[in-house]
Amino acid sequence: MIARCVLLVLLLVGSSASAETIAGKVVRVADGDTITILQEKKQIRIRLANIDTPERRQPWGKKAKQVLADLVAGAWVEVEVLDIDRYGRTVGLVLVNGIEANRALVRSGDAWVYPRYNRDPALPKIEAEARAAGRGLWSLPAAERVPPWQWRRDRRRR
Repeated sequence: MIARCVLLVLLLVGSSASAETIAGKVVRVADGDTITILQEKKQIRIRLANIDTPERRQPWGKKAKQVLADLVAGAWVEVEVLDIDRYGRTVGLVLVNGIEANRALVRSGDAWVYPRYNRDPALPKIEAEARAAGRGLWSLPAAERVPPWQWRRDRRRR
């Protein structure tokens, strides 16, 4: 009976434990989906989870970077860590003043949902609403709305 109670407590504690959260001041916005925060004199590169923004040389790339910078540059953010990517960046949900930057970028039409890596079931609907409203990159001519993952793949083939 005691062993069963201990097991139950361990299961409850393990299931209620949340993902790691880190916090720091945003000291750099590299592009529309990558920032650097300063935490205790250590810089940590953060890749915003679930989304992908146009590359710098792509239509809307500079605008996506500016939108993210306007939201987080110089701000104190919390990052719910979800993963570490192959480039060593921390992948997570970025929260600033109660706003999740990842969702905000999709809502404003400045980011695509990244289907290969998306874990947020609400994001496709948010993207569809931005697309239907013609917000952000969805206001571009169709020929200029190339998903970043496709744009990168096409560039590698050249």
